Amino acid sequence: MQTKNIGAKGSYIAAMVIFGTIGIFTHYLSLPSGIIALARGAVGALFLFILNLLRKRKTDWSAVRGDLVSLLLSSAFLGFNWILLFEAYRYTTVATATLCYYMAPIFMILLAPLLWKEKLTPVKGLCVLAALAGMVFVSGVAEGGFGGAGQMKGILLGLAAAVLYTCVVVCNKSMKTLSGSDRTVLQLGISAVIMLVYSLLTEDVTSLVFDGRSVLLLLVLGIVHTGIAYSLYFSSIRTLDAQTIAIGSYLDPILAVLLSALFLREPLGLHGIIGAVLILGAALVSEVLGSKK
Repeated sequence: MQTKNIGAKGSYIAAMVIFGTIGIFTHYLSLPSGIIALARGAVGALFLFILNLLRKRKTDWSAVRGDLVSLLLSSAFLGFNWILLFEAYRYTTVATATLCYYMAPIFMILLAPLLWKEKLTPVKGLCVLAALAGMVFVSGVAEGGFGGAGQMKGILLGLAAAVLYTCVVVCNKSMKTLSGSDRTVLQLGISAVIMLVYSLLTEDVTSLVFDGRSVLLLLVLGIVHTGIAYSLYFSSIRTLDAQTIAIGSYLDPILAVLLSALFLREPLGLHGIIGAVLILGAALVSEVLGSKK
């Protein structure tokens, strides 16, 4: 059992490391965000579908019918959440966009009393205040400004992506019958269809140019960052306790911030580091408290 748990931890860490490199790969893609989201959803869904076939794992269609509304809503939120995040990368640094995105657990704290009648405890209230203070540092307000219109737009896009990710979580919490594996494949597939319609309506797809590098990066995002990463994630969380999952999930943003500075020459600076500690620390504390409960 101990060996199995070690293997699960290794798979979980690998998934978080993969997720943490998404910003680096999308940074080098010049395609519209809707096309990137479409490719990621379609390739990821196809990869996981083939993997389920090889494992002889069948979709429970009766469960799909029971959770259909939540499934459709979560799929739409997922696709547009990706678009907003990819757009945020274009206007601000990968590190800043990632930190804005990790405000999602704080948004969950604020929604919990309304949706699930959970009390906003003093500790969780302090987490919210700490995260908001962190955003002041990350946004540049603490230095006397926002760092330009583009920087502010990137921050708002990152926060909007966090809001939509919160909506995905809320929809997933409302699902009662769908398994995690079925849910992921279907969400990715439906999201890809929605992104296809969105791209056809908003982009001149006939003028898009796909060079070798773009195709390779899209395949990596779909197969590695979606298919393989999600497979590792769902196979590992079955045997890991909630607190380990909550703590381990913060490998993703920490790695994204470090890689942003190392490969893209996007250092956070002192104020950004203070903001990162406040946001990630507040989110981590809130999730650990939730996992203990």
